[in-house]
This record gives sequence, structure tokens and C-alpha cells, in this order.
Amino acid sequence: MITTWLAAVLLLCTSLAQADLTIDITQGNEQATPIAVVPFAEGENLPQDVARIISDDLERSGYFAPLEREAMFAQPTRGDDVSFGDWQALDTRYLVVGRVSRTGGGVEIQYELMNVSGESRMLGEVITAGQDQMRAAAHRISDKIFEEITGIRGAFSTRIAYVTSQGVGDDTAYQLYVADADGRNSQQVLSSDEPIMSPAWSPDGGKLAYVSFESGRPGIYVQEVASGRRARLTSFEGLNSAPTWSPDGRRLAMALSRDGQPEIYVMDVASQNLQRVTHSQSIETEPAWSPDGNSLIYTSDRSGGPQIYRQSLGGSPERITFTGNYNARARFAPDGESIFLIHRGSNGYRVAKQDLESGRLVELGDARQAESPSVAPNGTMVIFATQQGGNGVLGGVSADGRASFRLPAAQGDVREPAWSPFLN
Repeated sequence: MITTWLAAVLLLCTSLAQADLTIDITQGNEQATPIAVVPFAEGENLPQDVARIISDDLERSGYFAPLEREAMFAQPTRGDDVSFGDWQALDTRYLVVGRVSRTGGGVEIQYELMNVSGESRMLGEVITAGQDQMRAAAHRISDKIFEEITGIRGAFSTRIAYVTSQGVGDDTAYQLYVADADGRNSQQVLSSDEPIMSPAWSPDGGKLAYVSFESGRPGIYVQEVASGRRARLTSFEGLNSAPTWSPDGRRLAMALSRDGQPEIYVMDVASQNLQRVTHSQSIETEPAWSPDGNSLIYTSDRSGGPQIYRQSLGGSPERITFTGNYNARARFAPDGESIFLIHRGSNGYRVAKQDLESGRLVELGDARQAESPSVAPNGTMVIFATQQGGNGVLGGVSADGRASFRLPAAQGDVREPAWSPFLN
């Protein structure tokens, strides 16, 4: 059973790890919208290819199929220079053109989004940024293009947290990192000789809750990402695991075995007062809040195997998964109408999506050893841990299952991903 209460064993898989992750598109969406992101006219010696970052963002979303640069008839940098017939001949529906110039100590990025079939400009903007913020500026442009076309808020400017390991046996070192949503610009948050597990972002994106074994047994900590200041909230005998923030940021749900079997508790972060939510002789773990903050879902084996239950605070549990004999680590979609989870079927442990009204469950992607799913704040993608070539890597799959990607490190294991909320 690949569940939170056994995740410490999984983290003992050892190997070298590097911080930044790379992107490998493993499955494109055949129904993706054709778009061309023309190389931007740039000054000399600029550190980033803005157009490439935008193109990679849009492709990774699964919504768009960017045209290869080699297939472009021309490379205009202004909307007024676009010959729409050329791009219509390439069956391109949208076109992004722009230019980057130095200004003071930074850069000025001008871009335009063109509707090829309508032969019109949809969006145009000038953005200024420091040279070290060019990637962030490119992600913001991707967000605006994505929202302008799809009507869905872009999530390219968000971040992910993940755990890496390095060493062998008792000499293993663990690191907690945060990085851009594309795996770049990684920043180490914590390093420890003991396992680190279950990072979870606060709703404002300023803090991480996680489990660390640094005191010799598991404890739940909260740490400010920017300053590094942190506090230990729990270190009870037995299990202290799976912290997750309430939507208002005032409470943490968690699994504790302080009273015997693992049960679900809710802690008021300010006072550290605990409220016990579940009361059973079964294993209850992996809680997640509903978007409205009125109920929790969690994994329980009270039916004989791991299944997902839903329960309001002070209410009674309701089983909500019935497909197969293993469903675990569920997370709500942002609209609250469905959940993403790990489902064991004939093809192994897969990311799946279940509609809460109909109960229909659909497996997503082709990863067969998936665990620890985390949902993008716009609900369009799910990131998870999986295996590739004997190493732990991060994988991603679109919410409709049509597109997928991998985020491997150059070497070694990467585990325990967590997608941040919107940060702007």
C-alpha cells in the first residue's frame, strides 16, 4: 500500500539528486490548439529566451500545440508586420510576436497575441523586469495568453515544492526545495539527515507545512519560505503526518496516532488547540479540505482497504469511492466538483479523477506507479511522483488525461510534490 503512513519507507530509496528539474513532454494532446510563438527580437547577451519559455509553458499545459520554429515561414516581431495568410497556410490559430530590449538595469518586453483566423490583435502589453526576473516575466505573459484564449486563469507563475534525497542508507541526506512550476529556479528550503515528507503550501503561498524526522520521530513543522523561520507544531508519540491547510489558512488538518490508531485531527495554528475529527478503530490519514472549508476528505481502511471518505467537522463519515479496492491520497479540484486521487487498477497505481456527483472514476495518463498527487490551482493539471528508469521523478497530467509530462532531475530521486496556490 502506497500511502502516507508508509511513505517514510519510500523516501529511503537513495540516490543523487540535483535541484532544478527538466521538462520532458511524454504525451501531447491531439486536440490541442495550434499556436505559434515567434522568437522575440532580442538585444545581445540576454540570459533568457522569453519566447521559448512561453512556448514551453503553453505546450506543457496540454491546451496548445506550438509550431516548431523551423516550420515558420517568417519571424515578425510586431503585429503590424504579420502576414496572416502565411500563418493560416500553416493552420495556426493564434500567433505571439514580440521583442526584448535593455532598459536601465533590466529589460523591456513587448508582446502581442494575434488571432490568425480573425486577423486581429487580441492582447498587447509592455512588461519591464530585471534581467534576473526574465523567466518570471515570461511566465506572467504565458498566464495572460492562456487566460485570454481559454478563459481559465493561467498557473505558470505558481511554484512547486518537492523533496530530494542524496546518499546511501544511514548517510542519506534529504532536501526540501521550491521551484517554478516548470521545475526551474529551485531554492532549498530545508536540508536534513532524516526524512522530510508531505510538504503543503499555505493559501497565501508564504509558508510550507511538512513532516520532518529530525528529532528522531516525526513532527509537523511550519516554515516561512522567504525567511526560513519555522516552528514545530506537533511531535506526539507515534504518527504525526499529512498536514494540509484550510482554505482560510487558520487551521491544519493532519493525521495523528496520539490516541492509538491514526485519526484525523484539526489544529488551530495560532493556539495549537486540537480537534479530533474521526473516531474509529481503522487507519484514517491523508486529509484534504474542501474548497469551502466545510468538510474534509481522507483515506480510511474501515471498509477493508483504502477508500476515500468525506466528513464535515462534527459530522459523520460518508464513503465516496467505490471503484476498485484501492483509492487513496485524494485532493479536491478547485471547483469542488471532483477529486483527484491514486487508484489501483489492472495497470498499477494511477492518477485518477472522480466526479463527485456521478461517482464516475477515470484514470489519467500512463504512469503506473503514481503517488502523492497535487492539483494546479486552476484545476487544469495534476503533478505527482512516479518512477522513470529506476529513479523517482515528478510527472504531470492534464485534468482530461490527454497530455502528460515528466519533470526528472538530472540524477536521482524526487518525491512528494506540492503545487502552490496562485501567487499574484
